[in-house]
This record gives sequence, C-alpha cells and structure tokens, in this order.
Amino acid sequence: MAGILYIVPTPVGNLEDMTPRVIETLKQVDVIAAEDTRNSIKLLNHFDIHTPLKAYNVMTENDLTKGLIEQIKNGKNIAVVSDAGLPGISDPGNVLVNILKEKHLEYTVVSGPSALINAFVLSGFPTPFTFVGFLPDKVGKKRELLNSLKQYDSTLIFYVSPHSFNDNIKLFTHCQH
Repeated sequence: MAGILYIVPTPVGNLEDMTPRVIETLKQVDVIAAEDTRNSIKLLNHFDIHTPLKAYNVMTENDLTKGLIEQIKNGKNIAVVSDAGLPGISDPGNVLVNILKEKHLEYTVVSGPSALINAFVLSGFPTPFTFVGFLPDKVGKKRELLNSLKQYDSTLIFYVSPHSFNDNIKLFTHCQH
C-alpha cells in the first residue's frame, strides 16, 4: 500500500503557532523533507520530534522528488516543510504535488500558519484579493507583469524577498505612472 505526502506548515515567526496536529504529523511520518534542515532541526528539537530529516529545497527539488515519490509508492509517509508558512507556493513542494497528482498518489495539506492569509487579514485591505506570488527575476518581466496588473480592481498581494524589497518598491512606484 502506498504512503502519503503531508504538506505541513511551520510557524511564521512564533513557535507557539504550531498546532497539535502539525506536531503529531511530524512525529508520525517516516521522514521530513525540509527546505533548510538547519532551520527545521531547531523547530523539531523544540517540540521533541525525532523524525529523520532530509534536505528538500529549490536547488535539490528536481533531483530528490523522484526518490520521495518512490518512498511514497513503497508505503512511506513523508512530510514536506518550508522555513516558515506553508510549502508549495514559493517554497519547495509544488513540483512534488504535481507529480503525485499525475501518478494518482495520495497527498494532503495540514492546516496551519500562512503568511499570505495572515498578511492580508492584518492589512485590513478590502476583498477580493489576488495573490500574485514572487515577481520574476528579470526587470523587464517584472515591468511586464506589473503593467498587466494595473487594471485589476482588487487588492494585489506579492511575496517580496527582503533582499529585493527596496528595488521592487521603486519598480512598483515607477509602474503606477
């Protein structure tokens, strides 16, 4: 019998945001595929979780996905976690989910912290909202995307790296004209 993949959220800034279901899931799976094992080990130690940990990030995602799929086919239950929030949007997990869908293997999402929803509710901005995600790397592609979004009559939510925040704010301002 095949195993299952659990897409598991981790706290966004506060360890006390961990739910009992998240802790129990991480204790019961056979392996945890983590975006950054150095970050995740601190979380696991805090909650006395001793499940084996394996690196699974954007640089290793394509190489390791096949091995994770094989483990699931062979009955292993795996959790995938990112550094903060829910994997699969801008963090590792999306490639794995799509292959699981394609192969008709089981996966589920465990509810918990989400930077997107937390930020939207905290902002007080009106609904509806559109989640755009991260902007493309190239400036021309960023401008193209931002200009295509000018006519949207909804709150737009972007993920922005702290390293590119100032440059992106300048670009947002420039594209408004």
